Amino acid sequence: MSTPTLERIRGKFLVFDGVDGAGKGSQLQLLGEALTAAGIPWVQAKDPGGTEIGDRIRHVLLDYDLSKMDVRCEALLFMASRAQLVHDVIDPALASGKTVLCDRFVSATCAYQGAAGYDPTRVIELARFAINTTWPHLTLIFDVAAEEGLERTGRRPKSKKKNGDVHGQVRLFHDTHPDAMEHRPLDFHQKVRNMFLDLPAIYPAPIAIINGAGDVDDVRKKMMEAIDRAAL
Repeated sequence: MSTPTLERIRGKFLVFDGVDGAGKGSQLQLLGEALTAAGIPWVQAKDPGGTEIGDRIRHVLLDYDLSKMDVRCEALLFMASRAQLVHDVIDPALASGKTVLCDRFVSATCAYQGAAGYDPTRVIELARFAINTTWPHLTLIFDVAAEEGLERTGRRPKSKKKNGDVHGQVRLFHDTHPDAMEHRPLDFHQKVRNMFLDLPAIYPAPIAIINGAGDVDDVRKKMMEAIDRAAL
């Protein structure tokens, strides 16, 4: 049976984001299951990739030595994948009245690249071309301390600071190389968290920060309350 909260997001575009280990994937699946049970059609999207062309771009970004690639070139490749995702998945779903739940989006690029020293407002400028007007109706950022998130994932970043990953190139996303996380120090993850928390001041679409501490049910309740409060 549908509820007023679920009806609020019928035909809307929601993004789930946050530091690694914050639990965004679990909450996306819980909300998707609730939509299915309520008879509300929805589509899941994942960024980067998620389309035939986007996955090819992702393959280039994941499986090759990018030490000679300029960071702007890398950013453009990620935005190209995102543009295809909007064209092939997100826009058609919204046009047909389906709800879209997306695992990461422009917000992730702002946070991770911002933590690497790149101006997130430039990321937003680039995104305006890549996605046109298809900004999320609501971005849910699940917040936990960087240490807690890494403990949840079982990853142990090195304490020694490095400016790049195994190939010497700073990545826009946490998962652009299987070993990338192990080559990023704790202070980088802390910067990522701070970038997410600061994002509402500059992001051109609504953001709700959700305390990701507690068990899955507690966080789900906080998520539903945030959806109720959002101006959708």
